[in-house]
Amino acid sequence: MTGAAAPPPPAAPVVPAAPTPPRPAAQGDVAIAGDRGRTIRRAIAYVLLVSYALLMLVPFAWQVITSFKTDRDALRLTVIPDPFTLQGWEKGFLTLDPSIPQLFFNSVIVAAGVTISNLVLASMAGYAFARLRFPGREILFLAILGTLMIPDQLRFVPVYLIERQLGLITREPQNYLGVVLVLAIEAQQLFLMRQYFLSIPRDLEEAAKIDGAGFFTTFLRVMLPLAGPALAAVSILAFQGAWNGFFWPLLILQDQGHWTLPLGLFQFTQEFLSFWPALMSVTIAAILPILVIYLFFQRYFVASVAASGVKG
Repeated sequence: MTGAAAPPPPAAPVVPAAPTPPRPAAQGDVAIAGDRGRTIRRAIAYVLLVSYALLMLVPFAWQVITSFKTDRDALRLTVIPDPFTLQGWEKGFLTLDPSIPQLFFNSVIVAAGVTISNLVLASMAGYAFARLRFPGREILFLAILGTLMIPDQLRFVPVYLIERQLGLITREPQNYLGVVLVLAIEAQQLFLMRQYFLSIPRDLEEAAKIDGAGFFTTFLRVMLPLAGPALAAVSILAFQGAWNGFFWPLLILQDQGHWTLPLGLFQFTQEFLSFWPALMSVTIAAILPILVIYLFFQRYFVASVAASGVKG
């Protein structure tokens, strides 16, 4: 006789498994996401910059296109001149009195003189304010910067009287010198050179002094060669200011044969305001020298402005 079956052993309690912690993102995934975001931001910045550059080029492109149109076609908003003609260029270059070549020659004389004087005087004065110690240096520098707030119209009477006493207000060629003297050095050029000299390490000057070099030798052989970007920026700014100058040439240049390009353009706009192709052709001719100079010295100009903001 068999006995009753034994009851089965109780089942072991089921212990729930611990949740698996989330796997941390790999370092490579974070780097890829960072590079992707950086690329997107850079692409957006490039799109905005290119769009802004194209927007700034629209007026110049319109000038070039209009200069090759006829007077009637210039009143229509068309991209391709129909018909294509050089009538505007012929009228612009043959109608002005004095002629465009004479105006260019006069402007080159004035702009070259102003540029050279600013390079020489601004570099020397900028080095003195940056490195030399003399009584009243800071006060004198602030006074020079204060002249930027004085408009030319406020000081033209004393300047005119002084230059007339010097014999520079005349119909003779020395009236070019009168314009150059007024613009011989500008506060912004001096400020630019001073700031750039402050960004150059003093160790170079100390090494020159150990070799027995004085202030002037150090300036010519050490500091000035290193200030190439600042000199390029001063050249661009001084040449552009003198090339586009209107007020002082109008006041000092008494002979029409000595007029600069802005004065000739002003006369042209008064006489031929409705002849848009001719007006655009002369305007393009006036812009080209500044454009060429800036394209050649652009990288030096940017480097100088960037370095000049390092120290104050």
